[in-house]
Amino acid sequence: MYRYVIKRIFMMIPIVIGVSFIIFSILAFIPGDPGSIILGPGATQAEVNELNHQLGYDQPFLQRYANYMYKAFVSRDFGISYATRLPVFQQIMQRLPVSFLLAASAMLLAIVVGVPIGMLSAVRQYTALDYVPTAIALFLASLPAFLIGMVLMLFFSLWLNWFPSNGIGSWEHYVMPTISLGLPYASFQLRFTRSSMLETIRQDYIRTAKAKGAPESSVIWHHAMRNALLPVVTVAGNNFGLLIGGAVATETLFGMPGLGTLIVNGINTRDLPIVMAGIIVFTILFSLIILLVDVMYAFIDPRVKARYTSGD
Repeated sequence: MYRYVIKRIFMMIPIVIGVSFIIFSILAFIPGDPGSIILGPGATQAEVNELNHQLGYDQPFLQRYANYMYKAFVSRDFGISYATRLPVFQQIMQRLPVSFLLAASAMLLAIVVGVPIGMLSAVRQYTALDYVPTAIALFLASLPAFLIGMVLMLFFSLWLNWFPSNGIGSWEHYVMPTISLGLPYASFQLRFTRSSMLETIRQDYIRTAKAKGAPESSVIWHHAMRNALLPVVTVAGNNFGLLIGGAVATETLFGMPGLGTLIVNGINTRDLPIVMAGIIVFTILFSLIILLVDVMYAFIDPRVKARYTSGD
């Protein structure tokens, strides 16, 4: 298991290099230069050229990329923001906990709500316990998160005054963003869990267990559930990774200074160091989450643990 984890960590290196090279290449084709962005339209061309020289922007493309990667991963210097003139790494570390906490709470809500109801819906197929949750899930899946957030703000903030509508001062600030972001993913988890469970309970070994007289509860919870949860865990891990950097609309609606909002603002203001560092951090986090999902397989299915231990 330890060898497998170390191997996967080393496999992250080419992934991070590849993603950073693609993003660096795209940003290099954007018209303009850092000197013009930082100094503004009132600066002379000589001042712009001097600043570009100080930043190394007049160097060849590959040399600039190599210098950036060396500073970022060896010197741990992601540069200075063009807009705020503050260290980029400092700004990302201030924003990352907000996005991580929001994504974790939304994913927890999606799993707690979607997985049990999805399993119940599969076990009670073609009954009211199947039709009603599936219909509600389809309805919620069709609603964007920002629309759910606006409805929640109208009821619970404006009319009832139960929760604050923006900011991150306390746990109450996370209630409505968590619900608005987590409900669509809960509907997705419900439908995916239902499909996975239906496929599992139709397998031969489930019919064999029932034929031997095993109680239905034992068949469902001890035989079917573990195998049905493997694809569910995969989807949940992927969604959690996407939520960390993809909850831009929710963060903007509720005024939450998260990582996604920081990257989007960096794109709008052409703050290249912010965009580069934000996407690199997001890539590393996403890769670590996928690694954690793979490790969780070993605890769900002993056969997977045996393959990891044998080095396959």
